[in-house]
Amino acid sequence: MIFAAVVAFAITGALGPVLIPLLRKLKFGQSILEIGPNWHKSKQGTPTMGGILFIAGTIAASLLIGIPAVQRGDPRLLIVLLSAAAFGAIGFLDDYIKVVKKRNLGLTAKQKSFLQLLVAIAMLVSLAATGCITTAVYIPFFNVTIELSWFYYLLAVITIVGFVNGVNLTDGIDGLATGVTIPVMGFFAAAALFLNAEGSVGIFAAAVFGALFAFLIFNFHPAKVFMGDTGSLFLGGAVTACAFALNIPVIIFVCGLIYLIETASVMLQVTYFKLTHGKRLFKMAPLHHHFEMCGLSEVKIMYLFSAFTIVMCVLSYVGIMNYFVL
Repeated sequence: MIFAAVVAFAITGALGPVLIPLLRKLKFGQSILEIGPNWHKSKQGTPTMGGILFIAGTIAASLLIGIPAVQRGDPRLLIVLLSAAAFGAIGFLDDYIKVVKKRNLGLTAKQKSFLQLLVAIAMLVSLAATGCITTAVYIPFFNVTIELSWFYYLLAVITIVGFVNGVNLTDGIDGLATGVTIPVMGFFAAAALFLNAEGSVGIFAAAVFGALFAFLIFNFHPAKVFMGDTGSLFLGGAVTACAFALNIPVIIFVCGLIYLIETASVMLQVTYFKLTHGKRLFKMAPLHHHFEMCGLSEVKIMYLFSAFTIVMCVLSYVGIMNYFVL
C-alpha cells in the first residue's frame, strides 16, 4: 500500500506540469456560475477537468501494484477501480458539455441521475456476484448485524448515488474535496489491512490517497487547476466503492459525514426557501459557502473540514474494531 501511494503521488505530480498547461491551451477553463460568491469570479478560466491527474495516477498505481492480488482471485480491485472510473466518466462527459459545448449546466439532472444509477447498480451486482458483499449489514459501535434481504440493494443504491453527489457538492472551494477525501481514503486503506486479506482494496485506497496528496499541490488555494466533475464524481465512486467492497457500508455515514452535511445543507436550504417564500436558512449553500459568507477564508474552511474529517475517520476506525475479529 505504501508503494501504491508513492507511485500514485509520483505519477500525479509528474503529470501536473504537463497536463495543466495543456488544459489552459485547450481553453478548458472553469465557468463560474452567477449564483456563487461574487469573489469567485476571479477564478473564471482556471483550468478544470484536472481530476484526470489523480485518476491517471490512481489507475496506474493500482494496476501496477494490485494485479498480483487479482491474479490470486480477489476481484475487488477491478470492481472498485472500474466503478470509480465509470463515475469519473460521467463527470468527464458533464465537464465536456460545459467546457467544449459551452453549456454551463452540463448534463441535465435526469441524465446524470440515470447514469449514476446504472453505475451504482452495476457495482452492486458485480460485488454480489463475486461474493464480496452480503445483505447482512454490520452496524458500527453497536457490534450487531442486521439482515436486510432485498431492501439492502435499494438502500445501497440510494447511499451510493447520494454520497457520490455529496462529494461533488463538497468540491466548491480550492482544495476542499481533495483535503476532505485524503483522510477518508487513508481510513479505508487502514481498514482494508484487516478486512481484505488480499489487500486489493487497500492498494486502491492508498493509490487514491497518494494521488490526492500530489493533486493538492496544484489544487491548494489559489488553485492552479480544478478537479471538475471528472474528479469529484470519481472520488465519490472511490469512497462508496471502498465502503461496499469492504462490506462496511454504514461506516461511510461516519467517515464521510462532511459529504452528508454538505448535501443536507442544500436540501434544507431549498426546503426552507420554499416553505418560507424566499427566506434562507443559510447565507448560501452548500455549507462551505455559508462559512465563506461569514468571513472565513477558503484555506481555513479547507483546514476546518479536513480536521473534522480526520476526527471522524479515527472514530470510524474505533467503531469497526470489533468487526475486525468477527
